[in-house]
Amino acid sequence: MTPAIFGLSGLTLNDDERAFFKESDPAGYVLFARNIENRQQLRALTDDLRAVHGRDDLLISIDQEGGRVARMKPPEWDAFPSGAVFADLYDLAPASAIEAARVNAQMLAFDLAEAGINVDYLPLLDVRQPGAHDVIGDRALGGSPMQVAALGRAILDGLASGGVTGCIKHIPGHGRAGADSHKELPVVDAARDELAIDFEPFRTLNHAPIGMSAHVLYTALDSDRPATLSPTIITDIIRGEIGFDGLLLTDDVDMEALSGTVPERAAAALAAGCDIVLNCWAKMADMEGIAAACPSITENAAARLQRALHPVQNAADLPDRSELAAKRDQLLDLVKQNA
Repeated sequence: MTPAIFGLSGLTLNDDERAFFKESDPAGYVLFARNIENRQQLRALTDDLRAVHGRDDLLISIDQEGGRVARMKPPEWDAFPSGAVFADLYDLAPASAIEAARVNAQMLAFDLAEAGINVDYLPLLDVRQPGAHDVIGDRALGGSPMQVAALGRAILDGLASGGVTGCIKHIPGHGRAGADSHKELPVVDAARDELAIDFEPFRTLNHAPIGMSAHVLYTALDSDRPATLSPTIITDIIRGEIGFDGLLLTDDVDMEALSGTVPERAAAALAAGCDIVLNCWAKMADMEGIAAACPSITENAAARLQRALHPVQNAADLPDRSELAAKRDQLLDLVKQNA
């Protein structure tokens, strides 16, 4: 198995993709708006991916956060609120915010499971810091580590209750970065003791089944390499101090925070200790290069992958979706009532 999650170019698999995916046997796939038209088409696509590999437990993932990061969009699917909405409610009524976040995640899981998607890249555990770039911004669950962890736990639980695995991101914390890692490498000069604030939500939820690394350079931890490419950060901080033992994915290796060719970035991330590389843009040359440059998935990574794909409950056990929506909206209305 190739330790990579690959993107797809369109609404259906083309012949080249089908042949390459069958031969390279990637760990899974990630879907974007370019792959999504309607419910019937999306389910047919995910069924086809599983048929290529002949297994039901194939990782099929998406960034369906709510707010400005959503691949499944209205009018076919409901719009979901951003993380900041739950942060605002938490300031007013923490228990209500936690329950609203959990119910909202159940609703997300309902939609994803129906579409054949079993991993959502959510929740963000990045602690929002004043003056940081808004690439995180209103996606964050707040500026307090305890608050972020509490809401993040509710989201993980809500997703799992619907048969969908969550992913904590971006380890060890993207909340104080002053640049957008899609476009350039953010450099964080915070002192080692300051970074403990960023680590805390990840440490609290270190039992999460999947985590995603940050393409951020932390000068106090490794002055030469961003977290995704740093054996020191992955071994000593993510696996050591934070204690995360789940499946560790890279953020997208196409992002401009990293240098070198895409296959070189992928190989370096795996050598640093990441379990699987995420390659989103469905460029066949890059995918073929990754398959050629990277070793097969390690035994430990394969075991983590299997554990991650077995959430605790099936989506069929969820309450009625309209009941979930009514409950969430009633809780979120508390903010409007107290405005």
